Amino acid sequence: MKKQTTLLAAAISAAISLPSLASEPLRLVLEYKPGQGAAVKSALAKKGIEVRRELGDFDSLALTMTKEQLGELKSVSGIAQVYPDTPRRMLDNGGVGEISPYGIAMTQANQLAYAGGTKVCIIDSGYDYGHADLPAANVNGEMGLSGPWNQDDHSHGTHVAGTIAALGNGEGVVGVNSDANMNLHIVRVFNAEGSFAYASDLAGAMTDCAAAGANVISMSLGGGLENPLEEKVVEKMSRDGMLLIAAAGNDANATHSYPASYDGVMSVAAIDDGARHAEFSQRTAQVEIAGPGVNTLSTVPRGMGVNGVGTVSQEDSSYEAIPMVGATTGDISAPLADCGLGSAACENVQDSICLIERGEVSFGIKVANCEAGGGIGAIVYNNQPGNFGGDLGGESPLVAVSVSQADGQALVDGMEASISIAPLADYDYKSGTSMATPHVSGVAALVWSHFPQCTGADIRMALRASAKDLGEPGYDYQFGWGLVQAKATYDYLATNGCGVNKGKVYGGDGSAR
Repeated sequence: MKKQTTLLAAAISAAISLPSLASEPLRLVLEYKPGQGAAVKSALAKKGIEVRRELGDFDSLALTMTKEQLGELKSVSGIAQVYPDTPRRMLDNGGVGEISPYGIAMTQANQLAYAGGTKVCIIDSGYDYGHADLPAANVNGEMGLSGPWNQDDHSHGTHVAGTIAALGNGEGVVGVNSDANMNLHIVRVFNAEGSFAYASDLAGAMTDCAAAGANVISMSLGGGLENPLEEKVVEKMSRDGMLLIAAAGNDANATHSYPASYDGVMSVAAIDDGARHAEFSQRTAQVEIAGPGVNTLSTVPRGMGVNGVGTVSQEDSSYEAIPMVGATTGDISAPLADCGLGSAACENVQDSICLIERGEVSFGIKVANCEAGGGIGAIVYNNQPGNFGGDLGGESPLVAVSVSQADGQALVDGMEASISIAPLADYDYKSGTSMATPHVSGVAALVWSHFPQCTGADIRMALRASAKDLGEPGYDYQFGWGLVQAKATYDYLATNGCGVNKGKVYGGDGSAR
């Protein structure tokens, strides 16, 4: 009897050290001796150990417990053996699946569904009509001087459109509104080179939007100096109940950009995935709200993507990852091994994926030290909130990506993990207040679809009143009133209703004009 107890204690001690039991709660299988099932279950219940499943035909129990409770099994009689309830995963090879870009959760767009009706007019470089990840049923547009609305020879307009409306179809990315019935109207004002459009082009485009019945006009564009015609059109559109939204500008200074800085337009600043002010984003008294605009993943015209798209998966969790410049494109699966800061050759990482914290040495050295230890891939996680892009400074045979601090800390050492870097030619990362603007435009349309009785002024004020405050308390020139929030805006309107702002035009600082 003593020998059996000793053997069981040794087996439990060995189980504690297994990589598959690196985190709590622990998942174990307990086999009991014939006829001992009732007694073992009674003893487990007294110790507060959860029996998740009984497999009586096999004298076995599936358990969940803490490491402390695992040690207490040594005193339970009737146990034959204990071993890890090892994880299993689907072995399909279906690409990277569907990624929800970080801005979707940051803006609460994943907490609200499009109810139909509202229409966004996108004034930009066109739309890749026929892209598998973009809506088509309720999309139309205007033939512009720069080319057909349903073609995009540049990519900017299609990227903006994807943030607003990429489909929830299981592939690629999702937009703020992921419903195939999303209403879009496209007005093309830029050519393939992205050459200048003029204020009159924009004025004409806005009237086209109004004629098409748009609720929201999204303008990821701008320039210096006011223009009287442009301003008159803005004022009319705003007073007629539309909501005009434009990019604050990327000059990293305090100058005004137009049309964003007209009182009738909601000016959008950019933040990164750590909710920090993007260094390029202009800061003025007209900045009204902020949206995610750094390393934003979205659709581009078919065949025009230049970056691989990355994901990291572990069990049922999947994380957006940014491929390291110089890393190998591919898909790998292996146990995850902690390599600390990766400042020296990694230990105990043979045939594993190295998990490395950012800092102290270059990304190239970190990945090389992973390779030196026998690792086959690397995940570098941030040492501060948010994600980042990394450059290895040369070519590496390893698949390597970066993830955010929170995602890196959520990964479990010792468990199976997968990295995928797929050369998806129809997607790409872009940064700018141009990328922040469609987050706000999409949220405005999303919320407005639930409150069709509201005017643009009502939606504008609700977006501002419910924004998540960033930076110094209250309004400031970097973030305006804060980060746009879909569910919070919905709740605000559900409580306060519409109609209090009829006929008013507001500046970014909140004063009525």
